[in-house]
Amino acid sequence: MKINQSVALVTGSNRGIGKAIVESLVANGAKKVYAAARTWDGKKPMNDRVIHVELDVTDQKQIDALVGKAGDVNLLVNNAGVVDFVDIINASEEQFQRNFSVNLFGMWKMAKAFAPIIEKNTGGAMVNILSILSFASMPVFSVYNASKAAAWSMCLSLRATLKDKGIRVLNVFPGPVDTDMISAVDIAKTSPKDVANSILAGLESEKEDVFPDPMSESVYDAWKKDHKQIEKQFASM
Repeated sequence: MKINQSVALVTGSNRGIGKAIVESLVANGAKKVYAAARTWDGKKPMNDRVIHVELDVTDQKQIDALVGKAGDVNLLVNNAGVVDFVDIINASEEQFQRNFSVNLFGMWKMAKAFAPIIEKNTGGAMVNILSILSFASMPVFSVYNASKAAAWSMCLSLRATLKDKGIRVLNVFPGPVDTDMISAVDIAKTSPKDVANSILAGLESEKEDVFPDPMSESVYDAWKKDHKQIEKQFASM
């Protein structure tokens, strides 16, 4: 898919990876970008091709309203996400509900709502921001791990279902990225800008999966060779 002249909708776009994706889309010639987030700070959009919209991906009424406003979309970027730091034994039902409602069901609701729009607009693509933790779990991210693993499985079904509708599904598996979400985690991190650029490069090169940083690339390569070793390595973190 060509980014130039595309019309994109990016969820969770007021900071971090989402904000970087919006900036990269504009820099690469996107015709229009709907930058969606639960709240905006009142600042003007960075560019006249960017339209700020308020959206909670767990709210079906807000999604339906956005469908009515963004009928020209041919690229959906499912980026909105949440994380709780808790081990599996001490995790609460509320934490499970919070992570799954955004990271899994929010993504599913957006895909379901905008697949007909993208198909109507002669096809396009759907990008799903997952995590390298879809493959192997770190105990402190227990609930987030589970939601992202479930989302990965769901995205494989999306790819199979949408293929004949002219909609490509690109799944993205970042490692640590320098965002507010994991600011307290002391680990080497990749910049959101580099991640965004890798995602757009993957879109234009017709990839199905993108590992946008050095850690995710190395972990995936090792996982393919010996997934049990990666499981043990992550379990000790």
